[in-house]
Amino acid sequence: MQIGGGGETMKQGGKEGKREEGREERSGGVVRVASRAAVIMEEAPLLDQAGTTVRRQYLAMEEVNAQINISRKVLIQREAVEEVDEPKKESLLKRSIKLECNPKEACTSLIPAIKWLSEYNWKEWLVKDAISGFTVAVMNIPQGMAYALLANVPPVVGIYMAFFPVIIYAFLGTSRHVSMGSFAVICLMTGNTINKHVTDHDQDPAMAQITALGIGSTLAFLVGMYQIILYALRLGIVCTLLSDTLISGFTAGAAVHVFSSQLKDILGIKLPVINGPFKLVYVYTTIFERLSTANVAAVIISAITMVILVVNNEIIKPRIAKISRFPIPIELIVVTSGTLVSYLGHIAEIYNLRVVGKIPKGLPPPSLPNFSILPEIAVDGLIISLIAYIGSLSMALIFANKFKYEVNANQELFAQGMGNIFGSFFSCLPFAASLSRSVIQQSVGGVTQLASLINSSLILIVLLWIGPLFEPLPRCILASLIIVALKGVLMQALDIFKIWKASKIDGVIWIFTYLSVIIVEIEYGLLIGIIVSILSLIIRGASSRLDVLKRLPNSELYVEVEKYSKTTDLPGIRIVRYSGCLNFVNRSFFKAKLLKLLETNDPNENEVNKDSSPEILQETIILDFKCLTYIDPSGAECLKSLINELSRENKALFLAGLSADATETLRFCNVTKDTGVPIFPSIHDAVTFAQSKQTGVFTIRL
Repeated sequence: MQIGGGGETMKQGGKEGKREEGREERSGGVVRVASRAAVIMEEAPLLDQAGTTVRRQYLAMEEVNAQINISRKVLIQREAVEEVDEPKKESLLKRSIKLECNPKEACTSLIPAIKWLSEYNWKEWLVKDAISGFTVAVMNIPQGMAYALLANVPPVVGIYMAFFPVIIYAFLGTSRHVSMGSFAVICLMTGNTINKHVTDHDQDPAMAQITALGIGSTLAFLVGMYQIILYALRLGIVCTLLSDTLISGFTAGAAVHVFSSQLKDILGIKLPVINGPFKLVYVYTTIFERLSTANVAAVIISAITMVILVVNNEIIKPRIAKISRFPIPIELIVVTSGTLVSYLGHIAEIYNLRVVGKIPKGLPPPSLPNFSILPEIAVDGLIISLIAYIGSLSMALIFANKFKYEVNANQELFAQGMGNIFGSFFSCLPFAASLSRSVIQQSVGGVTQLASLINSSLILIVLLWIGPLFEPLPRCILASLIIVALKGVLMQALDIFKIWKASKIDGVIWIFTYLSVIIVEIEYGLLIGIIVSILSLIIRGASSRLDVLKRLPNSELYVEVEKYSKTTDLPGIRIVRYSGCLNFVNRSFFKAKLLKLLETNDPNENEVNKDSSPEILQETIILDFKCLTYIDPSGAECLKSLINELSRENKALFLAGLSADATETLRFCNVTKDTGVPIFPSIHDAVTFAQSKQTGVFTIRL
């Protein structure tokens, strides 16, 4: 391979006009790569001087059967000016007024069910959706009753939540597979809000008539209003504010609260209502103090229930899955069996067990939320609306990616918001997607949200005729269902090892969120997690990296010295790659780190001076800005100061790989005009130009 060099750069041309733009100009040097084989990167063990293998890995290059042939002039970026007539831009208001809307598209966008129902394959999909809807309905009955207890409302409310808001989402949602309804974390957060304000209202006789269910339904209305406002403002992108790491830490921590809240029913003891920071500390202190009063019958029934559920989930269910895609409805079997045993054996009366209690037959009458308490629950409503939306959207995106269809983030806000508002008039709490039910809905063959409509139809039958039959069910059985269902979420605590290994910053976010949710409180823990996430973004934005690059033998490729064992030195030339942004925050770090890096004695420098002519060669520093994400005026001024400082030390600075935006910033700040720093499109152009200047010859062998 040969590289031609030498010659002076061409003068810039072009006449002045209304628009300025950058262009690349050829210099007299020639970049020539003669028929080298293409290479791919691979990992290889690094050998020490004794030839023994050590653990550290480095990257190596392997030739493949492809050829690269390049022969061109060295390119250097200059400024060019030309006259153009740009169209006058209209204001945002005028452009908005001109927007036209197709009524048909507007309807299908607002009500996605119109589209998928018109395209529905009744012959192939109806049976699948019917089976899926029936299976999910069987799960919804015990889960809904159990999760309603988390919110300290009657168990029948959980069944209401599987009917009213689900119908709205089925028509307005864009996900085909998520199962909406009660969700443990959202119900727990709702229960915390209810406990706070029920306690406060007990102290205020004027508000004593406000019930727990009244607070819960008003909260659902407020959550829906928040989601509709976010939809109107097209803020579906808000989901990006909470990272997957933050959500994982939050849900894992919230699961500990859910687990702890069920211990009173598992043990059959009574606990006072405890709210505020360090809640779990007081809860467990009280539990240990009252452990001697535990109901032995409740403990035994809970243990038997959990053993049955665990054996099914860990042993029977995987084997059944190999021969049938329809799971055993173990939750419904356990709930039905527990109800029959309690009713026939009168065990609730004999052993003083708490039961589900009265379940009204039929649908609840519509009623208005209590708007007088909206200011008191405003903050809680905002937090719940975000968590419910982001959690549901995350599940929807999982299925959308798996089955190759699109989910509209803004439309999901509208669907969930309308579902919450509609449900609030029928004694419903805020609803969200359930991962366990969604997985079942998809795995048994569900294709569209028609499965949810079929599920709601079966739930309606339960509400109209079957609901009161579950009144004798011991609450300890429902608590056991919740604890076993939490296994997957509780096990997310083990994700910290994987997260920490992948990113220390993400690991810190997870730990802070998880511990804050557990130790302090759910809402405060989420706030702390968000603050830590924002701080991590600031740290990441301010952080940067400098790497020394050298050339791979017999190539025009330049790689990090620390990651490759075989590299070639370039006499009189140093190459440094900068990764990150260059702004007012990290400009001092950039300059100090680079100067310190350049002060390091190059072992080849003495050899260069020995072999060179008596005239002292000017050392060339090439800054590779290919990984520069952003540069602001403060960063540009820092760069100008650095160029002048190196020039006084008889060192030339070349820039390579700058983006068009970064080049424009340097031009605007007069960096190129005041310093004359050359800008090259690639490192190899800069190296070739520097070598031609040093040697004064046209051909350089590598």
